[in-house]
Amino acid sequence: MFAYIIRRLIGAVLMLLLVTLVTFGIFFGLPKLAGQTTDQLAAAYVGKAPTAEAIQDTKERLKLDEPIVVQYADFLKGIVGGKELDLGPTTEHCSAPCLGYSFNSSQQVLPTLFDRAPATLSLAVGASVIWLAVGITTGVVSALRRGTKWDRGAMMIALAGVSLPIYFTGLVSLALFSYTLEIFPGGGSYRPLTEDPVSWFQSLVLPWVTLAFLYAAMYARLTRAGMLETMNEDYIRTARAKGLPERTVVTRHALRATLTPIMTVFGLDLGLLLGGAVLTENTFGIHGLGQLAISSINSSDLPMVLGVTLVTATSIVVINLIVDLLYAIVDPRVRLG
Repeated sequence: MFAYIIRRLIGAVLMLLLVTLVTFGIFFGLPKLAGQTTDQLAAAYVGKAPTAEAIQDTKERLKLDEPIVVQYADFLKGIVGGKELDLGPTTEHCSAPCLGYSFNSSQQVLPTLFDRAPATLSLAVGASVIWLAVGITTGVVSALRRGTKWDRGAMMIALAGVSLPIYFTGLVSLALFSYTLEIFPGGGSYRPLTEDPVSWFQSLVLPWVTLAFLYAAMYARLTRAGMLETMNEDYIRTARAKGLPERTVVTRHALRATLTPIMTVFGLDLGLLLGGAVLTENTFGIHGLGQLAISSINSSDLPMVLGVTLVTATSIVVINLIVDLLYAIVDPRVRLG
């Protein structure tokens, strides 16, 4: 197990290096290959009506005249050991891991990401608890009552959940429960947990339910399909022939084997959401990583976009490592050696 974890950690580091290389190349290398000059690149970073002096200053600060390999090495050096950031009139030390500074706010990228991360973490974790509980329970019951009105009704609702876009269900829930019935706060009412736990919970109920509705539908269909296949296995018939209670057969044998593919999908889904639930955050006005990514893309704030990309990649790598380790616990047939 220890050797497996070491191998996966090494692989995770190499994967993150590859992500940084590809992302950095897309943002800083492809424009040059497309024919843009360093003056044009610097002008895009300066903003509207750039002056020649501002363009030259930006080129020097961002080292745009340096080869792309030198720029990438400088970027990695900042992540590992930190670096000095030239902010024009002043110089600021950026401690490792340093992801640079925002082109728009001149603030360091990493502290900004840490400031936005709690909102995204609250949204993703809360919604995942709901969709796992509802989706798996619905899928199991539908499989055990195959062909009944419950099964057909649950699958119809699941089909609607998969088909309806998140911004549609989000706007409908806001219009109905916030602005008509006034049960929950409207969009933009998010409060951090440390400031007001009650307001934090109330402001996230609708985003949780809206996001969970989409994912619970997918997990219900996945669980139902897995349970129907597993219930026909020989070891299920053997367990019943031995006289085990039906609840034990379902939970300890059939469901346990079905959870393996569900855990795989869950690791990918949760990892992506931890990098920012873009549509949900924008619909409900939650200032998380997803909303930060959209605003940074619109304003061409490349260091911030690169930072969000690295956070998303790191989340996916770490959560999938945890999922792989949990395989052996959920399904004893899996060996990690």
